[in-house]
Amino acid sequence: MKSIELLEKLIAFPTVSSDSNLALIQFVAEILQSQGIESAIIPSPDGRKANLFATMGSANAPGVMLSGHTDVVPVEGQAWTVPAFSMTQRDGLLFGRGTADMKGFVACAITACLKASALDLKTPLHLALSYDEEVGCIGVHSLVEMLRKAPHPPLLCLVGEPTDMQVATGHKGKIAARATCRGREGHSALAPLALNAIHLGCDFIGALRQEQDYLATEGANDPSYDIPYSTVHVGKMNAGVALNIVPNLCEIDFEIRYVAGDDPAQIMRRIQQSAERIVSRAATIAPEAAIVIEVTNSYPGLDTPVDAQAVAFVKSLIGANNTIKVAFGTEGGLFSRDVGTPTVVCGPGSMSQGHKPDEFISVEQMRRCDDMLDNLLHRLVAGL
Repeated sequence: MKSIELLEKLIAFPTVSSDSNLALIQFVAEILQSQGIESAIIPSPDGRKANLFATMGSANAPGVMLSGHTDVVPVEGQAWTVPAFSMTQRDGLLFGRGTADMKGFVACAITACLKASALDLKTPLHLALSYDEEVGCIGVHSLVEMLRKAPHPPLLCLVGEPTDMQVATGHKGKIAARATCRGREGHSALAPLALNAIHLGCDFIGALRQEQDYLATEGANDPSYDIPYSTVHVGKMNAGVALNIVPNLCEIDFEIRYVAGDDPAQIMRRIQQSAERIVSRAATIAPEAAIVIEVTNSYPGLDTPVDAQAVAFVKSLIGANNTIKVAFGTEGGLFSRDVGTPTVVCGPGSMSQGHKPDEFISVEQMRRCDDMLDNLLHRLVAGL
């Protein structure tokens, strides 16, 4: 089966993160089994989703791992002009949700595994497919834990997120957090006697903006990124019941995306200290005032040295001379930090198409990915 034919089948599974991916995982397992390839399926705690891990070649030696996620973002509210969950081919482009992010690579990776089943690999090939990447790299943790305990962790991990087939060595880490601001309710006619939690939240947002200014001017700087410094972003604010009630609760969801040179613990510490100063002032009005910060999700950044052997190896597969860093996060930081596997990001398509209506990948990008993985198979036959 060719990779584009397989992509068409993968797109037909509407694996939005809020829904199950089990049908797709079972489909992949059956395709692999048809060529004698056994798969380990790692279910989620509730059994609705699963990761998949398979090895081609000896299981008693470390190999090269191809990593991809199977979930996609929703299509609701987007103005699609083609069916989102069936592939449309037009003018050398392949349309459908997940074509670029990242079922295009998954299709190429599975195709490479099927080819590998007929080869005598001196170095094994691994396939790792995950769930819930799009909601914060959540599902991959059980797979990471399995690899961390394995007698032979992978020698190299190739994460196939869309990079236009450029070799990416890094991305920022991320912390997602919620600040719960508590004030004192009251009648709006007597507002000065109460403590407006929205005002408390606005003061906290002001502190976050001051932290952003500090990071932009005084923090670490990495010119390899489009935004070369760490960023702080407020994405959601929830508060208020009625106009004539002074609200006693305000929730603020914010995130930090940090470059390798900044310590995220120090950033959070400064933000916490700012919150404490705000609360100290507010407590003169309402002693019960509080701002409680809770980290809701996080994943580490990736910062593979550009002169690492893994980087040189992947560059040799595509004939590249340069490297890039990407703005979006991947599961690569977890494989690098927690498994200790050198990790590189390189895959077909562009993230500029990801998460948009009429998402697409080009036939040419799929061909280039197939070529890269064919070159990888030749190297695995010869032995690394």
